[in-house]
Amino acid sequence: MANANTTAPSIAIVTLGCAKNEVDSQEMAVKLARAGYAVTRDPEEADVIILNTCSFIQVATEESIDTFFELAGLERVVGGESKIVLAGCMPSRYGADLEAELSEASAFVPCSREDDIVEVVADLLPDRVPEPAILEPDGTIGANEYALTTAGDSPFVAYVKISDGCDRMCSYCTIPFIRGRYHSYSLDEITADVAYKVKSGVREITLIAQDTGRWGQDFEERSSLAALMDHLAKRFPQTWFRVMYIQPEGVTDELLQVFGDNENICRYLDIPFQHAAKPVLRAMNRRGNADAFLKLIAHIRETVPDVTLRTTLIAGFPGETEEQFAELIDFIESAELDYVGVFPYSREDGTRAAELEDQVDEEVKQERAQEVRDLADSISAARIADRVGKRIPVLVLGCEEDGQLFGRAQCQAPDVDGVTYVSAGKPGDIVEIEVTGTLMYEMEGE
Repeated sequence: MANANTTAPSIAIVTLGCAKNEVDSQEMAVKLARAGYAVTRDPEEADVIILNTCSFIQVATEESIDTFFELAGLERVVGGESKIVLAGCMPSRYGADLEAELSEASAFVPCSREDDIVEVVADLLPDRVPEPAILEPDGTIGANEYALTTAGDSPFVAYVKISDGCDRMCSYCTIPFIRGRYHSYSLDEITADVAYKVKSGVREITLIAQDTGRWGQDFEERSSLAALMDHLAKRFPQTWFRVMYIQPEGVTDELLQVFGDNENICRYLDIPFQHAAKPVLRAMNRRGNADAFLKLIAHIRETVPDVTLRTTLIAGFPGETEEQFAELIDFIESAELDYVGVFPYSREDGTRAAELEDQVDEEVKQERAQEVRDLADSISAARIADRVGKRIPVLVLGCEEDGQLFGRAQCQAPDVDGVTYVSAGKPGDIVEIEVTGTLMYEMEGE
């Protein structure tokens, strides 16, 4: 993963948080590599360590702070040979207050300044600015660059961010303060990003954003997520496409039609309902209710019969009564979703929800979240077990230490839905299997 110029200063990027942060780190890594820096995975040996932080909720902020102090305790950092740059959500959210508290950091780079990362590093190491990398005819640094842009440790899957920011202003959410106003990336930018990754061997691309369903609505000539996905699926027919983070109102008939028309679009929808009781949703500054959501789910399943559905839910929101929590439980039982992410409400400074009366006791929040989690897991396990005997395609990703091949089916999103163990194929292949067994989220097949 390092640049060929081994005498150049080495830069390690440590990433916390969601896939959107992973993409931001990849983009910083590419900029640094093109500028001639040696990008490494080893912070202990790096001249500059960039910690790309998450600060969406308090738990994430605490993890970011803990990781920062772990890095600050490394021998080369303590000795002054290595510098730390704090990047991403924490400096975006806390600004000057953070700079006063974390004096061990040599620079602070909020999300809005990540495009300037090369200049930031050059300012920290003014006597060691490297010669720019020699680029390939296509303007990249070749295979080295591609290694910096894949998702996780697999060269066959990648994330592509299609927009940034959010205008929804949900009362519990810090994203608008961290990422700013919503703005779509252009069709040409996204297509070029996808084309490069496909050329480099990627077989599955996951489209991500804070609100993917709004893509194209801020253009002078409005477009839609459906149009984008149809364009990509037809332009790259051998590549799987998956989309995450679609708000309920973003699931249109046009989009469902595109899912049905293109076999290389994963029949998978991640729709963050967040709750089911109307009063709670209104307090969240969100639309919908249990009946509307159940009708949407039924319509999706009728239109795309083999669809996999994921959601996220918040338990213990301020003012949530026993009756409203019971309505959430009833919704989960009725919806029978394939996967559910569950979070106890996190009271975040600066949000409107933090100032609401009737904050739910911490112990009650945790108990409710666990009850939701247990119920959702039991439903998920049963739905996954129903796949036994079905024939499905699986993208082979790699081998376990014991040589066991594993991959992911279209019904399994990266990082959150488990893997499928297979008996044949090689990494990068898409093989058809018959599901022979399941264990919670994992599947196995012949």
